Amino acid sequence: MTDQEHPLVLGPMLRYVGETDATVWVETAARGRVSVEADGRTWAAPTFSVKGHHYALVVVDGLEPGGSWDYSVTVDGALAWPEPDSPFPPSRIRTLDRSRPTRLLFGSCRTSVPHDREGHRTNGVDALRTLALALSRGEEEWPDLVAFLGDQVYADETSDAMREFIASRRDIEQPPGEEIKDYEEYAHLYWLAWNDDANRWLLSTVPSCMIFDDHDIRDDWNTSWTWHEEINRTAWWHERLMGGLTSYWVYQHIGNLSPGQLADDEIYAKVLAQWASPGDVGPELDLTDAVFDLARRSDRHPEVYRWSFCRDLGDSRLVVVDSRAARVLEPHHRSMLDPDEMRWFDEQLTGGVEHLLIGTSLPFMLPPGLHDFEAIDEVLAMGTHGRLVAQVGEKARQSIDLEHWAAFNDGFVEVFESVMEVARGERGKAPATIVFLSGDVHNSYVAEVVDAKARHGARSRIVQAVCSPIRNPMPRGVRVMMSLFARGLVRPMRFVAGHSKHVPDPAYPWRVTDGPWFDNCLAELTVQGRDLSIVWRGGAVRDGDDAHPVLTKVSSVRLPGPASS
Repeated sequence: MTDQEHPLVLGPMLRYVGETDATVWVETAARGRVSVEADGRTWAAPTFSVKGHHYALVVVDGLEPGGSWDYSVTVDGALAWPEPDSPFPPSRIRTLDRSRPTRLLFGSCRTSVPHDREGHRTNGVDALRTLALALSRGEEEWPDLVAFLGDQVYADETSDAMREFIASRRDIEQPPGEEIKDYEEYAHLYWLAWNDDANRWLLSTVPSCMIFDDHDIRDDWNTSWTWHEEINRTAWWHERLMGGLTSYWVYQHIGNLSPGQLADDEIYAKVLAQWASPGDVGPELDLTDAVFDLARRSDRHPEVYRWSFCRDLGDSRLVVVDSRAARVLEPHHRSMLDPDEMRWFDEQLTGGVEHLLIGTSLPFMLPPGLHDFEAIDEVLAMGTHGRLVAQVGEKARQSIDLEHWAAFNDGFVEVFESVMEVARGERGKAPATIVFLSGDVHNSYVAEVVDAKARHGARSRIVQAVCSPIRNPMPRGVRVMMSLFARGLVRPMRFVAGHSKHVPDPAYPWRVTDGPWFDNCLAELTVQGRDLSIVWRGGAVRDGDDAHPVLTKVSSVRLPGPASS
């Protein structure tokens, strides 16, 4: 069967998995009825279309907690997955079991270039693909979930293959040039990101959740009000943004939702209503206008739709918050989250779980020197020292990405206070750990609030764990500066910030305890009772075999819970 004849364009991707249900996402070559078969049972869904592309999300329900079943996918009765003569084990649905300790993978920033010698030279070994090969060989324990924390695709830094596709359909010399222009190009970008055989198998058998960061749309997306005004004056931005948000809903967002949340989703409920209607489902449901309208409305009024989500994992709760689309950009009231998003996020931050995990694409606790640097720049860009200085501050903010939580101090303070209330046991039994999971900065490190119990009355350890990149290494010259912000520049930057009446002092100081390191890697967090361990793994080529890299251990950290400290 040729690629053109194959009923699946992309997938299957195992997305949401709970104790008794799961969802499986596919992109198909034509409209049809997609079925998932496992344990002698069949679940089905019709395809829906967006911009001429066909998709389905099959809800698999009525399963037993802690069970494991091989599954297959058919399209209109024809077997589409597994592929004939596949070298990989059968894809499997493995439901959650409260008695089984959570194993969670996380990371961000993955480019899509070939897995050959040249690709390894320019972008390093793909840590995700390396893990996929190790899992397929039975060399690693099975994870419960992989959380992709931003920059799953790069819409503004395209590969040779993507540029070739762009040039085949438009003049690449015209704006936006080699960057992604519209939905059709986004669809091809996702295909390039996820069609490799090993990664495709991994995504078919390990549940995943995802949240965007800037490069999913464009570098510095929603950095500031000035950036917003400048980009909206271009002739191509609106089409780009609509294509980016619409494709994100299709390829990433709906897979984050549980079956119950899908039923409540204003767009996906249309698919479920058609499938539930008696008799023939009729023509394929075209969601193009509905999803594009959603993208328009959510860009202008972020409160109309929520991209954030929460997953309960038995001994842990994972809260993943949108730190890009819901920003407040007004110069004198900047916040990473608008009031509606802040209320929702605050409601998710409760005790009563062993470990509270907070996924945010941008690190909440930056290396202290960098945090102070960004806080200083925010004050300068606000115009407290005059218009000329404000222009310099804004230029620095955009050119060197000074737009993390530190540059949105109002929201930073509000979130930190909520987290401390959880840590003190004011919102139910305090978790053993509260861990921010992040990416974005193209290096990995661990930071922790200093003397949280003695100085702030916290009963939880409050930790920031960063894993970035999966595959997009930082230039060597920048690595030196990042290391200095984590260590050598901490005191000088604190001195400057502390002597400014406009730059706020963090109420709960923290320090980098491990790192930074700059390897391509994917982190694995494992719950061990009240303790946590995190291992960062990368890949290396042995004996010139670029097609089969082997896992390496980049670093590891053990986080004992308070009871065992």
